[in-house]
Amino acid sequence: MLVLAFDTATPAVTAALHDGERVLAESTTIDARRHGELLVPTIETVLREAGAALRDVTAIVAGSGPGPYTGLRVGLMTAQALSTALDIPAYGLCTLDAVAYGSGSTGPFLAATDARRKEVFWARYADFRTRSDGPHVDRPADVPGELPLVGAGAGMYAEVFGAERVLEAAPYPYAGFMAALAAERLAAGVELDPPRPIYLRRPDAVVPKAPKKVTA
Repeated sequence: MLVLAFDTATPAVTAALHDGERVLAESTTIDARRHGELLVPTIETVLREAGAALRDVTAIVAGSGPGPYTGLRVGLMTAQALSTALDIPAYGLCTLDAVAYGSGSTGPFLAATDARRKEVFWARYADFRTRSDGPHVDRPADVPGELPLVGAGAGMYAEVFGAERVLEAAPYPYAGFMAALAAERLAAGVELDPPRPIYLRRPDAVVPKAPKKVTA
């Protein structure tokens, strides 16, 4: 097994290679505006550091969000393209699941990422491997419960959630966590989702309406 995982649903452009037992290489750049420019070089970096070639990869896992429309599509379209070119399976993994996994928390807790528009994407977890509710998108003040929180969305709105509820944990869905979780599930025979985006809001871009008629 050689799993190539990557995520572009948050400002972290991240990729990792996992051999079924450990992360062989991982690389991350925090840049919310250059997902399309950074992802392929990041993948090339982890392959080079692991001493592997793209043809050695046996499965691809991409973060399926939720996340901003454009960034999210970069990772998922790359996964589908590589899957077709290499004739290997591609899977999607909820980005919040990777955030939760990286926390190592035995739960219950919430994971939250920045959804922009002064909102967060969030989900509830029984422990770091098990999502029990979500994902959802809400304003921080409307996120229910008094559970501890992890993730960049929690840190951004600590004054709303209460600083005492925000746990010390990795803020982003680093690909090493994603690859490890996917490898666990694949080894256990758990069926992973297809690489399709989790959209919780409509995109900002809309089809222009017909121009108004102007009469003399």
